[in-house]
Amino acid sequence: MAAAAPAAAQSPAPTATQGENLVTVGLRVNGERTRLETDPRATLLDTLRERLRLTGTKKGCDRGQCGACTVRVDGRRVLSCLTLAASVDGAEITTIEGLADSEKLHPMQQAFIDHDGFQCGFRTSGQIMSAVALVQEGRAGSDEEIRENMSGNICRCSAYPFIVDAVKDARAVMS
Repeated sequence: MAAAAPAAAQSPAPTATQGENLVTVGLRVNGERTRLETDPRATLLDTLRERLRLTGTKKGCDRGQCGACTVRVDGRRVLSCLTLAASVDGAEITTIEGLADSEKLHPMQQAFIDHDGFQCGFRTSGQIMSAVALVQEGRAGSDEEIRENMSGNICRCSAYPFIVDAVKDARAVMS
C-alpha cells in the first residue's frame, strides 16, 4: 500500500484574490479597447470567456491540441488556451464574435454555412478563425495546403472535405 502524500502536496495552488498579485492588461478585442486586472497566470482563453463574456471561443482539450480555442492576435493564429493574457498586453485580439460586420457574416462564416462545414459545432469557431488566418497568410493555395494548415484544428466529426470547399470559396471572396 502506498503512503499518503503530505498534506501540503495535496492542497491546491494558491490563487490571486482581488487586488493581490494582479497585473493590468490592455487589449483591443474585436475593435473595442479594454483594460482589466487579472491574475498573471490567467490564459487568454479564460480571460475572453470568463472576464469579457466572449464565449464563442471554446475550451476543448485545454492543451493546445484541438484548436477549438483559436483566435487571432495581431493578425496571427494563436491557441488562446496556451497564451497568457498578460503576454498579449497591447495586442489586437479577434474572436469569432468579431468577424461579422454587424448583421453581415464574414465570408468564411458564410462559406462554412453554405458548405455545411460545422462538424459538431463545438470546434467550428476555432476552425473558422484558423481558416480566415490561413487565407490572409496566403497559405490556402491548394487543397493539400489548406488541409495541412488546418491540421491543428481537429475534430472527430469528419466534415473536413466540406471545410476545404468552404475555405476555397471564402478565399475567392476575401482576395
